[in-house]
Amino acid sequence: MNALQLTCPLNGRPGKVVKLITLKALLTPQALTRLAPLDTYYFCSDPVCPVVYYSASHSYREGDLKVPVFQKDSNSNVPVCYCFAYSRRDLAGEGTHKDAKHIPEVIRGHIRANRCGCEVNNPQGSCCLGNVIQTIDAIPTSAPDHPTTTC
Repeated sequence: MNALQLTCPLNGRPGKVVKLITLKALLTPQALTRLAPLDTYYFCSDPVCPVVYYSASHSYREGDLKVPVFQKDSNSNVPVCYCFAYSRRDLAGEGTHKDAKHIPEVIRGHIRANRCGCEVNNPQGSCCLGNVIQTIDAIPTSAPDHPTTTC
């Protein structure tokens, strides 16, 4: 860990540096009035910690953002991919995207076409593809599609 890196003021864990543009894009107008532009901000991904961003002088909680935070809100409609609006529900094949296993490749195509805006759409300030793949991999596989025989 970098000696200059701050830890979250509530849970004491180190966070990931996020760009100022991420906070400017995602903080509510009221929260934005407290922004210290010269501070280095960190993203706290701990799901049980209400802090989302913090610096040496400020911290922001979930209610200070315009969007729900994937890492902190387990609701099935919360975006996993903020740029292209894929939710946990979509990735589980329960929404309009019945064949979720192709979603990562669709997102990769958008990345190659330079269509992503993760630094201004995603609260973590970076690409969501890892979260998408991790979420799909964590979905339990369904039972085989063949009928069971009974005696």
